[in-house]
Amino acid sequence: MDIRLLLISHASTAAMRAARFPADDPLDARGLAEAGAARARLSIPDDAVVFVSPAVCTRDTASALGLSAVVNKGLADMDYGLWHGRRLADLAVEAPQDLGAWTCDPDAAAHGGESFSQLVKRVGLWLDGLDNALSEGGTGLTGTKTNRMPRNAQNVVAITHAPVIRAALVCALAASPAVFSRIEIAPLSTVELRRSRCGWTWWPASQ
Repeated sequence: MDIRLLLISHASTAAMRAARFPADDPLDARGLAEAGAARARLSIPDDAVVFVSPAVCTRDTASALGLSAVVNKGLADMDYGLWHGRRLADLAVEAPQDLGAWTCDPDAAAHGGESFSQLVKRVGLWLDGLDNALSEGGTGLTGTKTNRMPRNAQNVVAITHAPVIRAALVCALAASPAVFSRIEIAPLSTVELRRSRCGWTWWPASQ
């Protein structure tokens, strides 16, 4: 099945604006307002199947966009291990070498969580299994089983996190994970990927 996948990064959180690693933070009033304002420009197809990360901020983003979404664990944010909730400024003082390695080395995971290379593998598995996710449905926002998705669904939206979108781009381009530090994904930005018999390709998001 050919698939058009629109990856949307969640709205900004107070933690992001404070340069702090996430700790499953919800959207604050500013983030909710930003998501609501972005609704018109995102041009989400009416027939799209919408998936969302388990994180509160992505589910809040989906709600603010007026979307009914299916939670999918494959879209979960990178695991930051012991750094969850910590400020970058504090870590720069306490563990400068570990933080420096994490920002440049895709295999670094001094925090005991997930490295970017591991994230790329996980996201690659999600992309490869997207057909199954579309046909089998999943757990909805209320925790109940959703109805079976239509097998001919082609438009897919995934509301997730910037590192996950970076990883998806790396997978689509068959690039080295080492390029991750050169990819910037802003809040509520979009990346469009399309899959055909030739595999995944990166398209400029049509907005």
